[in-house]
Amino acid sequence: MFSLIIPMYNEEKILPDTIETLHAYMESAFDDYEIVFADDGSTDRSRKIVEECGHERMRVVGYEKNRGKGCAVRCGMLAARGDIRLFTDCDLAYGTEIIRTLYDKFTAAGCDVMIGSRNLSGDGYEGYTALRRIVSKTYIRVLCTIGGFKLSDSQCGFKAFSAKAAEDVFSRCETDGFAFDFEAILFATKLGYKIAELPVKIINHRESKVDVLSDSIRMLRDLLQIKKHVKEQLK
Repeated sequence: MFSLIIPMYNEEKILPDTIETLHAYMESAFDDYEIVFADDGSTDRSRKIVEECGHERMRVVGYEKNRGKGCAVRCGMLAARGDIRLFTDCDLAYGTEIIRTLYDKFTAAGCDVMIGSRNLSGDGYEGYTALRRIVSKTYIRVLCTIGGFKLSDSQCGFKAFSAKAAEDVFSRCETDGFAFDFEAILFATKLGYKIAELPVKIINHRESKVDVLSDSIRMLRDLLQIKKHVKEQLK
């Protein structure tokens, strides 16, 4: 089985379109799959919309109080049942065709983790504002310098894990904010999982939920806590 995990927080405006787009695509691309919406404590009708959609391969998990995207992804990854588990954003920022592309390349590569990267092709950041591009690339440089990050893109919201890697990695993770990607990759690296990268580009743009100043400060603070946490977990 293939699991697609969609973290969501107050997405009632786009959810109906997302649900129908995913249902049509997944039915055509996969024989055995599930779509798990991980609700990050939405206060609108997001959870109800999924529960009432009527598609038997879709379900919703989550919790009542908003905690952050990292917590939602962790919840979805651990609740999923698939042999390969991919998470992507509710706005389907990278489109749908890339989902099957990842599945095929993941299987062929024999890897444990595959991460989307906007830095592996010239058009990866096409359509980004100058500020978002600068912030993203600067953060990756900081990760490389301070965190010892050796891959090309940490924050791309398109990552897949084998069932074993997902359960091993996300059961150890504790970061709820946007720095959760780095924590997951760091654990996967330290635990010896084989990691591959896949070129991706943004197809559907919408206003980012990231506050450039406050979230950047929080992510840098989380980075130091993550390094300490991983070291303590793997003593």
